[in-house]
Amino acid sequence: MTDTNQDAFEIAGVRYRSRLLVGTGKYKDMDETRAAIEASGAEIVTVAIRRSNIGQNPDEPNLLDVIPPDRYTILPNTAGCYTAEDAVRTCRLARELLDGHKLVKLEVLADQKTLFPNVIETIKAAEVLVKDGFDVMVYTSDDPIIARQLAEMGCVAVMPLAGLIGSGLGICNPYNLRIILEEATVPVLVDAGVGTASDAAIAMELGCAGVLMNSAIAHAQKPVLMAEAMKHAILAGRSAYLAGRMPRKLYATASSPLDGTFV
Repeated sequence: MTDTNQDAFEIAGVRYRSRLLVGTGKYKDMDETRAAIEASGAEIVTVAIRRSNIGQNPDEPNLLDVIPPDRYTILPNTAGCYTAEDAVRTCRLARELLDGHKLVKLEVLADQKTLFPNVIETIKAAEVLVKDGFDVMVYTSDDPIIARQLAEMGCVAVMPLAGLIGSGLGICNPYNLRIILEEATVPVLVDAGVGTASDAAIAMELGCAGVLMNSAIAHAQKPVLMAEAMKHAILAGRSAYLAGRMPRKLYATASSPLDGTFV
């Protein structure tokens, strides 16, 4: 298995051992949230600022009690935003609540039915946030041209969808992901669409730097067990990528060749 200490990856100048990033939504309660995140081994945990309390509502349970910032890198996200203006405002609120925290996950959605990214509004928001000093990890479509533009404008990571958010469909278009990865100048992480461990492993085998997921764990029949499965899938997929798979062949090749054998 891959030595995670030697195979760390870097986001905005910080090195991480775990290549699995997880969300905090959709669990039945805070205890399950805590247990699943611990089982996942994740070091970066994303939080929907518009849907979670991280201090803006002092009379309600604070999510940071479950995911303390001294243990995890908190990744505020703009889930639920449908305009660049709303996304920028949400990131600035997160920076204020988290004492100047700069790392954010930008997502600007097109509609409530598909939750597909609105790439026009996403680009607008990314330009403002980068100029404002944020380290932007950006959720986007699997369009290689858009991914390239977001990297060129200064986003620290590009996060193309594998499938629609919460769909569990897996990687619907591995060919576009391959193109994005070939051209990548920043880390590329699959975001959205993962349904089970094999989906995560495939993303890593393609060469992705990591995978971000929430629904695949939270909606599993046993979320804590699925979180553990995802941890192992990420490690296995990364090891397979580094090892290099055997060539695909149309016909069989004997595992034990006959050449040089005794008759």
